[in-house]
Amino acid sequence: MSLGEMIKDKNGVVFHAYQVAKRAHEGVRRLSGAPYFSHPLAVAEELAEWGLDENAVAAGLLHDVAEDTDYTLDQIKKEFGEEIAFLVDGVTKLSRVKYHGQERQVESIRKMILSMAEDLRVILIRLADRHHNMKTLSALPAPKQKRIAEETMEIYAPLAYRLGMQRLSGELEDLAFPYLYPPEYKWIINSLKYHYDERVKYLSRVKPLVEEALDEAGIKPLLIDFRAKRYSSLYKKLLKYDMDISKIYDLVAFRIIVDTVEECYATLGIVHKLWPPLPGRIKDYIAMPKPNGYRSLHTTVLCLDQQIVEFQIRTEEMHREAENGIAAHWAYEQSKGTKKYLNREASVADPKETEWVEKLRSWQQDFSDPQEFMNALKIDFFRDRIFAMTPAGEVVDLPDGATPVDFAYQIHTDIGDQCVGARVNGKMVPLDYKLRSQDIVEIITQKNKKPSPAWLEFVITSKAKSHIRVASKSKGSLLNAPVQRFIEVKIIAEDRIGLLKDVVATISRSHININSSSSSPFGRGKLQIIKVKCETGERAKISKLIIKLKELGGVKEIDWRLI
Repeated sequence: MSLGEMIKDKNGVVFHAYQVAKRAHEGVRRLSGAPYFSHPLAVAEELAEWGLDENAVAAGLLHDVAEDTDYTLDQIKKEFGEEIAFLVDGVTKLSRVKYHGQERQVESIRKMILSMAEDLRVILIRLADRHHNMKTLSALPAPKQKRIAEETMEIYAPLAYRLGMQRLSGELEDLAFPYLYPPEYKWIINSLKYHYDERVKYLSRVKPLVEEALDEAGIKPLLIDFRAKRYSSLYKKLLKYDMDISKIYDLVAFRIIVDTVEECYATLGIVHKLWPPLPGRIKDYIAMPKPNGYRSLHTTVLCLDQQIVEFQIRTEEMHREAENGIAAHWAYEQSKGTKKYLNREASVADPKETEWVEKLRSWQQDFSDPQEFMNALKIDFFRDRIFAMTPAGEVVDLPDGATPVDFAYQIHTDIGDQCVGARVNGKMVPLDYKLRSQDIVEIITQKNKKPSPAWLEFVITSKAKSHIRVASKSKGSLLNAPVQRFIEVKIIAEDRIGLLKDVVATISRSHININSSSSSPFGRGKLQIIKVKCETGERAKISKLIIKLKELGGVKEIDWRLI
């Protein structure tokens, strides 16, 4: 239901809130010169567009009343009830603490976390509030513009993304981008038009071919359109390609919306029948959704005239969720008559989709140092996410840049502590290997093994860092000990099942800590080369270890060196 329809109901709570807010802000203007009431009205319009309930929309209309006018929170409670007063109070508290300095920034973020855990609608109202404020940011003084743009880029846009609100997240980043990177923004604007227009003309030639092929297959798409890459994400991608815009293949991409999941896969097959896909560029986010709930099929093909084109294929429901995330789930719950907010439940969707909110609530209590808290927050919760899997198919949500050790600690503390090696997609990798989405990760463990302080050089999650530090201190403050020497042992042996496990077990029984291990085929696959990096500089220990390793079945040659 639109805001206009809600206001037409003169017996409804939204109509009453509209009248109260309009009177309360009467005669007041924003720095842009617009009537102040235009702001809460825009916030309420966006909340209604997301499909939130009438109480949330009413709270959006009233969200600045208690703070900026003579109308008190007690009056709101008396006229509108406990629930709307609670929402207004929550948004007011979040807006009071500004992001000046690390201490106060942490205070504000902690309040936001608690608000999310108690009622996500408080955050949704705050996001709508921030979205409209960013649209009118040009009216503020330059220092304030930059501060607000920074907190939007670092906090609000990633938060919207984590809530599955991709469109809002992208718009917030784009609105902040010109204030944070003015020269880069001007360069992209000037460089983009020619390339963008050229791509649109090209895709206009491709579109009829896709429509004809789908029609022949009996598929009637609900929508086929082009999606332009956002300025902020384009800039991030250009940094990886030496600012060469000709190397960005998804500057403008196709988006195909169909009725059913079956038609999504059928459409993918039709596109691949027309044009061959590029190896490794097919992504099935329907079978394996992103950590924020995003579902879609992505493929990049060698299209008409040998040009590279990206296609995104999804259902209307998936598209709605991709645009509005958790708000779309909220609207769905409302359509079923489910009102979880009456019981102050944190999640309005499937609990698995917002379990990170509860994790965030308990996690933030572990930090007393403001700088450490903010750094960990940005990595553990707001950084780009990947999802790797255990061999049993369990999905593990991790920040981009995570390693097998981060993965191991995410599963269980003991798995992390006892980690001695890892296989990714069936192949041995070093423990500092950077995982990618959809990797299948198998952690090799050894009983009584303790974590290595050297792991702190490459792990990125706060959970892994915390447990490694604790275990290191219990071993006698190894973190403060002199720098340890390392050796690399290279073993050439007959390829056989359990070879690496035997090597790892032998080293562990010698009370030598393994830092990383890897294996690769040698001699047309009949032999294996195993490389193990260990922490020891004691030659007596090394000599005994080499003797033990030579006794293992199939070992042909052993070499080692200090590193």
